[in-house]
Amino acid sequence: MSDAEPIPEAVPADPSAPVRAEVEREYSGKLARAELKGYAAQAGITLPDGFTDYLDGSKLLGEDGKPSAEAMDKALAPFKPKEPAFPHLVGSGPNRSGGPLPERPRVSLDVRKR
Repeated sequence: MSDAEPIPEAVPADPSAPVRAEVEREYSGKLARAELKGYAAQAGITLPDGFTDYLDGSKLLGEDGKPSAEAMDKALAPFKPKEPAFPHLVGSGPNRSGGPLPERPRVSLDVRKR
């Protein structure tokens, strides 16, 4: 038995892993709110003052704990500009210019028969 190798002592687990996980959980919400502000700025959306202060940052995270683009889209949906209900009619009417139909010729008031 003297030829047996000594039993290696148990190596302690990396003590920084739980600390790192806690820091990630703590700051992931703040990171998500910051990314939401950046995402809104890229989309040309102006958020009301203090809007991100009332958001639950954990709702903006994906399953992996990283900020989720889908969650940010849902959060910014009320602020996105709405499309017109009838886009094919935009510009029609008396103020239209260069539409598919030619404008009717205008007659000067001096030339009309009186």
